[in-house]
Amino acid sequence: MKIKHLLLAALAFSPLLSNAQKARSATTATGVARPKLIVGIVVDQMRWDYLYRYNDRYQTGGFKRMLSEGFSCENTHIDYLPTETGPGHSCIYTGSVPSIHGIAANNFYIQSTGYNMYCVEDTTVQSVGTTSRAGLMSPRNLQASTITDELKLATNFRSKVIGIALKDRGSILPAGHTPDGAYWFDDVSGNWITSTYYTKSLPAWVQKFNALKLPGTYLAKPWTTLYPLESYKQSTADNSPYEGLFRGEKAPIFPHDMAAIKGDGFVSLRVTPSGNTLTLDFAKAAVDAEQLGKGTQTDFLAVSLSSTDYVGHQFGPNSIEAEDVYLRLDQDLASFFTYLDAKVGKGNYTVFLSADHGAAHNPAFLKDHNIPAGLFDSGAATTALNTMLQDQYKVKRAILSIDNYELNFNNIALANASADIEKIKQDCINYLRKQEGVLYAVDMQKAQEASVPADIRERIINSYNTERSGAIQLIMKPGYYAGRGKTGTSHGVNSPYDTHIPLLFMGWGIKHGSLNRDTHMTDISATLAALLHIQMPSGCIGKVIPEMMK
Repeated sequence: MKIKHLLLAALAFSPLLSNAQKARSATTATGVARPKLIVGIVVDQMRWDYLYRYNDRYQTGGFKRMLSEGFSCENTHIDYLPTETGPGHSCIYTGSVPSIHGIAANNFYIQSTGYNMYCVEDTTVQSVGTTSRAGLMSPRNLQASTITDELKLATNFRSKVIGIALKDRGSILPAGHTPDGAYWFDDVSGNWITSTYYTKSLPAWVQKFNALKLPGTYLAKPWTTLYPLESYKQSTADNSPYEGLFRGEKAPIFPHDMAAIKGDGFVSLRVTPSGNTLTLDFAKAAVDAEQLGKGTQTDFLAVSLSSTDYVGHQFGPNSIEAEDVYLRLDQDLASFFTYLDAKVGKGNYTVFLSADHGAAHNPAFLKDHNIPAGLFDSGAATTALNTMLQDQYKVKRAILSIDNYELNFNNIALANASADIEKIKQDCINYLRKQEGVLYAVDMQKAQEASVPADIRERIINSYNTERSGAIQLIMKPGYYAGRGKTGTSHGVNSPYDTHIPLLFMGWGIKHGSLNRDTHMTDISATLAALLHIQMPSGCIGKVIPEMMK
């Protein structure tokens, strides 16, 4: 009798289950509750404050939908240096840091040989979809598994994984070592391409999409503002000295006549909102053609939106161009979410949105407003140090470069000269500490002993990969970054404008709410692993964020 009453009570309660709870109770063929699709969105160079800086002009279906329906981790920070695209995408998807996953920067030196390596270059493969060298890429330089790899392993490779971005590294690193495809944009042909690491020929659906010639269609139209120009109150004047020019333009002002702007192939598309639109157009085509979210196992679509980075670098974060690219991206995201609702089903997919790094204010802009800032000329410092070391130690070109805020020694030349590396290193540190904009110069191998704040010390240690990192880490004064250009902006340092990133989750298995305690970029893949009930990536050091999960 007791069993009968319990059954009746359960039946009476079942209609009260919310749609979200019912979606969560759905199981895959393995009997484990998982969403049909995970969508990872990385907005390149998106500072956390952009969620709120333009919030009053966002529509309900894009960023505001993620905030109103999903969960926001308001204090998510990057755990290492330098804050760049390659390490950022690697960290998000491996839950690890450069000292472990090996992507020490966008470009890094192999310390034993002095070879300057691009993070996803691979000369053993061939381009697919273009005759250019843009396809000579793969994930082989990544030394840890990704959450996308772990999903593949957990389902015996029955899950589908696709990576998409204008930037090769923004597609390749998130998709991991075992995807069904990774695609990036070729400036020469205007095509989405890949490499023979993944396939010998482009799938028919990619060829069909390329045949639409959408890049040419987008570039045939001028870039105008979404709203009346005078309504952009969060930005500086349109004709600003802090902004860079398109080739062929006389002033950085709207409208930008994209058809008349000189460029190499389709490269100028990257520096417009249309680059993001094209990326999400292609993502929709991938969902449809690959039937993502329609199988018996959870699929994963990794999308990186690169145009925000190109626009930021050229025009800076206070430009009307930067404001406009985010307002237009908000519309594109709303359209993309609506598409996923229809194709996969609202409540059947989980989406997260974050960034690979932030961006500094333009130093001239800050100085004009009496805020400390400036530029550090790393090239001039390298030349001066090489001259000093040649005079003192008779070693020609003892330093290869100061890149990524790291000093890279010419280790072969130093070994041949039997030079005292420790003494040379200390001489370099003493010189660098005196340069304008340099706050600390730290011996990477002795970072634990350095008199620097604990948070910075931990980032230096997390950054140091013995095979691929320089010998000395530079920490800049707030407001400073390396460069000579007076327009636009850059990133790469440890200040909050570069390290404080958005982190939003929405959909299947996600609560509505927000969190203000510290969370980290390394926590993203750990949390996804917990959500999916799969193993964390092989180098993961992140922690699960339990507050966001139902």
